[in-house]
Amino acid sequence: MNLTQLKACKGRIIIVYLITLVAFLGSSLSFAQNRYELNSGWKCNPVGKVTETGNMISSATYSLAGWQPAVVPGTVLTTMLANKQIPDPFWGMNNKKIPDIYSTGAQYYTYWFVKDFKEQQPSGKQQVWLTFRGINYSCDIYLNGKKVNATPFKGMFLRKSFNVTSLLSANGNNRLAVIVYPADVPGNPNGGQGGDGTIARNVSHQYTAGWDWIRPIADRNTGIWDKVYIEKTGVVNLKDPHVVTLVKGKRLPDGPQQPALIQVSASLQNTSSKKVEGVLQYSIDGKMVSKQVSIAPNTQADVELPVFKLNNPHLWWPAGYGKQEQYTINLQFVEKGSMASDAEKITFGIREIQAEWNPLTMSKQVLVNGQKIFIKGGNWIISDAMLRFSEKRYDAEIRFHRDMNLNLLRIWGGALVERPEFYEACDRYGLLVMQDFWMSGDCNGRWVDPMKLEDQWTRRQYPDDHHLFLESAADMIKMVRNHPSLAIWCGGNEITPPGDILTPLRDSILPKLDGTRWFIEFSNSDEMSYNSIGGNGDGPYTIQPISTFWEKRTFPFNSEVGSVGVGDYESLERFIPKENMRVPVPRPGQNPNEDADSVWTYHTYTGVGYEQMLEPYGKPADIEDFTRKAQLVNYDQYRGLIEGFSSHMWDWYTGVIIWKTQNPWTAMRGQMYDYYLDPNACLYGLKTGSKPLNAMCNPVDGMVMIANNDFKPRRNIMLVIKTYDITGKEKLFTSIFAYVGPSSVQKISSVKKEIEVMAKNHGGFLHLELFDENQKSIGENLYWFPDDKGMYSGLNMMKKITPQVTARQVQKGKIEVTMSNVAGNPVAFFNRLSLLDPKTGKRLLPVFYSDNYVSVLPGKNKIVTIDYTPETGATLPTLSVKGWNVDEQKITIK
Repeated sequence: MNLTQLKACKGRIIIVYLITLVAFLGSSLSFAQNRYELNSGWKCNPVGKVTETGNMISSATYSLAGWQPAVVPGTVLTTMLANKQIPDPFWGMNNKKIPDIYSTGAQYYTYWFVKDFKEQQPSGKQQVWLTFRGINYSCDIYLNGKKVNATPFKGMFLRKSFNVTSLLSANGNNRLAVIVYPADVPGNPNGGQGGDGTIARNVSHQYTAGWDWIRPIADRNTGIWDKVYIEKTGVVNLKDPHVVTLVKGKRLPDGPQQPALIQVSASLQNTSSKKVEGVLQYSIDGKMVSKQVSIAPNTQADVELPVFKLNNPHLWWPAGYGKQEQYTINLQFVEKGSMASDAEKITFGIREIQAEWNPLTMSKQVLVNGQKIFIKGGNWIISDAMLRFSEKRYDAEIRFHRDMNLNLLRIWGGALVERPEFYEACDRYGLLVMQDFWMSGDCNGRWVDPMKLEDQWTRRQYPDDHHLFLESAADMIKMVRNHPSLAIWCGGNEITPPGDILTPLRDSILPKLDGTRWFIEFSNSDEMSYNSIGGNGDGPYTIQPISTFWEKRTFPFNSEVGSVGVGDYESLERFIPKENMRVPVPRPGQNPNEDADSVWTYHTYTGVGYEQMLEPYGKPADIEDFTRKAQLVNYDQYRGLIEGFSSHMWDWYTGVIIWKTQNPWTAMRGQMYDYYLDPNACLYGLKTGSKPLNAMCNPVDGMVMIANNDFKPRRNIMLVIKTYDITGKEKLFTSIFAYVGPSSVQKISSVKKEIEVMAKNHGGFLHLELFDENQKSIGENLYWFPDDKGMYSGLNMMKKITPQVTARQVQKGKIEVTMSNVAGNPVAFFNRLSLLDPKTGKRLLPVFYSDNYVSVLPGKNKIVTIDYTPETGATLPTLSVKGWNVDEQKITIK
């Protein structure tokens, strides 16, 4: 071949490549638009009011007069609530007014759902698919007078797609009718964990029969609870794409990276009676990765593309360790001689998850990209108990967890495999996820329990349909496996699944469908955290003296610990009637039966030890005073918890997961923010105590230390230690240059004697602050101490002051607040900042504060940034500032 021929050949190759690339991009765009959601315009009717068959109801001639609007995605209860047929079950005692399915029988909550939609019968090879991403618990589906599902569609955790091409009407006007049946066994909500336990006989979530942090959901969340799609493809349907990334060696977040390997695969379903040939392909880093494929008639082929080596990849890291870089590819199948038959957009992060045994702690430790990560996590139940999911709510909740400086969320086994939108938020914010399957020791027979209907041996074999459980598990794995945040699979909460579920799940299903993540058989297993101290391997669950977290060794990777979190007055107002807003009173000698209002008790208030923790601050004068003092306890409790665990990272502990960090309804147990997304002081105490670089003090021996969670050492940082008495007078000042190694804790010195002298009469404050080489403050921590009798007498003697507060909008949706306290004043202590709607005076929610419940030292100032989403055309909000010794100020934002 001469030079002219070579140039011509290269030119043709370039032209062919460009044509392919243009076709690839164009067809990918068109297929991204070929899926739409059926999420409005639904009608429904209880089955007791309908005598016609599904064939008749789904006919266009059938009248829907008298049918009511339905919420889809949603449940029967969300529809009834929208139609004002039931009161808000989250308010007061309203939930008790709603008939429970255990008493009414299944028919009461069996409903027809109907949706009219337009879709023309396709021409040529185009296929139209109807996809359900989740129903609860079983259903029959009809379209235009014909039955769609030839076989039963049952199980809460199962997606189903149906080829409805031949069922579409000639005129493009279609009617879909779905009858949804409740869970086969609704369970008796007798007050036990999961009621009488029989709710676990279904492949569904267990909390709907009640738990110690929630009351029963009357319909057990019956309905089309997740999204419904119409999708159009060619003759070949591209399904369940899978991306595996391999990142070898021990990496750092910054600087050039060695290559990473990317393995992409997918299933290709040939819907035709002829063999189909074509190319499965995607483009990344300017290069096309492809494979020729031949698919036999009416079959499905699993196809693996060649492994791609990506040079200098942008890696995904957990929050606090690096950026959450992600890539997006368009994977498509191009049929020979035609355009793309189907395409899927896939977003993924390049990272590798590992786990290794720490012989010192006797527990597993998690590694990402070769670096060990000290796990600071929260237990997550579900975003909303009635399954009212939204991307906006997921984003807010996961952002709160990122802002708390946590790096992992564990999805508790009595709930569900979370929705892809949840994982997308975790991908964005860097929260690793430990995902349980649907087992719980309470329902599934770990313990003898007089509240349960059946014995341990019977309950150990729940659910009734093991095949359905495994089919559902396989489908959920496929649904979420591409998310970089997914780090750990777990067989169940505090118990393994039955053997004939566990063995195939562990040994065949997970290795085949994923194979890249750590699997543990149950949440507190010795494989995860060796239990050498007895008990169940997790807990304690009640409020603890702060010293406990520092000095008493617990389980080395504790999957559940901690449980307080009563909100402030404004939070309680959202679900407790005014007549029930009264202070709970402890009853000595009758623990745990405190004298709490029945509404508080119904909303799972647990005062075991809680009121006693408030007593050193003085007897609450009223409910507002009670909730104000509760925030001091909340802040101190969760700062102490995370600092105590962090102080022993890698020698006692490899991780801790707090029980729990959020509530899916209006409960008062274990929450950093309430159901309405209003944070309480737990969130900010946890945020302070879990900073990536944190100066902290052991309350027992006064030892000041610095915890460094970074992969790199911190050199030449200055630690400034100060104490202040109640009047604001500085009593101690010392500064020390320190070195802290990577992912380690450095002890500095004890200030126990200085604190005892300073705090003896009325208590006082210890302030720790870190500065970098440029004398820039990089973190501070303020502790308050009682007097020598254990009372916070000085706090109640503090002089009232009025700090100067200014607020300005620095950009739309972002406000900067500066608080200043003049020299000679006492500390401006524990100030709650709130953005208020200027019309109603109520808090805007959700709002994200860089810090809150802040204190300002004498002669100092504090800057807090606030992020929120303003409504279109809304005026600027008002800022409220109210503290322990600061009367409320309402500030106009400039």
